[in-house]
Parts: sequence; C-alpha cells; structure tokens
Amino acid sequence: MKYVILIHSNPQPWGHPTSDYLPEYQAMSQEERDRVNSDFEKLLGEMQEKGELLAGEALGAPESSRLYRWGDGKPLVTDGPYSEAKEHLAGFFLIDVENHARAEEIAAQFAGPGETVELRPAMWPGSDDQ
Repeated sequence: MKYVILIHSNPQPWGHPTSDYLPEYQAMSQEERDRVNSDFEKLLGEMQEKGELLAGEALGAPESSRLYRWGDGKPLVTDGPYSEAKEHLAGFFLIDVENHARAEEIAAQFAGPGETVELRPAMWPGSDDQ
C-alpha cells in the first residue's frame, strides 16, 4: 500500500531541515534536538532497510513556485504560493507499507515541533486503493 507523507511547515526564513528554522524546535534543548534528529535518522534507515521508503524530497520556498491555471481558453501562469497560509508544503515522502496501521505508525513519527504531517493514500496504478 502506497502512501504520501506530506510535511506542512512555515519556517522563517525558509530552509531545510525546516525544523532548524521553527521557533518550537529552537526552544528545545540541544539534547532534545539531538535525540529528535537521531530518532528520525534511525526511522529513515529502518524504512530503507525494509524497502518502505520509496522517495522523499524537500521543497523550495513557496514564493518560488509558479501556478498554472486554465482560464480564457488557455493556461494562465502566476507566481506562487497557491494561497496565503499559516503552513505550506515543505516536503514529502513516498512510502510503500504492508497496511494502513503501519502507515499511521510511520506518519506519527514524522510529526515534529511546529510542523503538521498529512498522510494520504496514493492512487497510482499498482497501489492498493483505500
């Protein structure tokens, strides 16, 4: 079963890892930050070993995006971001897991201080529909 884990964040300034630029993360002790980072790296390593982690990518700042909409019978291009929002899409991970429970388990571990994590089933050919 394929899922996309979407990381929503709004670091100021925009940068990666986004946690380094979030007040909630910066307020943690260095020991806490080191533990969180170590736990995340361990999770990614375990997922790679099991073949669950298919891809992941950090995304550029929302204002660097271009929007393409259809209007007046042709594509219209504008600068991004899509909307004024408290949080923007900062990155994603594509996973392939045995079941929904495992996807939920992984997504919960992706949640960090100051960020929102969204888990969504993939609908691509070859993935199991939910």
